[in-house]
Amino acid sequence: MEPRDRFAINLRKARRRRDISQEALASLCDLHRTEISLLERGGREPRLGTIVKLASALDTTPEQLCVGIRWNTKTSKFTFKK
Repeated sequence: MEPRDRFAINLRKARRRRDISQEALASLCDLHRTEISLLERGGREPRLGTIVKLASALDTTPEQLCVGIRWNTKTSKFTFKK
């Protein structure tokens, strides 16, 4: 698993909790719907500004969208929690 995969899961869950479409979310964030689709499929790793836009539009925090993603300083690898 890659960080973008865990982010994709978190983003999809947050959007579904708000019960809005990818198109509606894209509009709120000033992004294209295909960008939302790519992010939700783990096809693209988001930039910091995009994470902040998404969090604001979904009434959550950037931390919540990144929950479960950790950097292990001993192994110099990402670790993931469900």
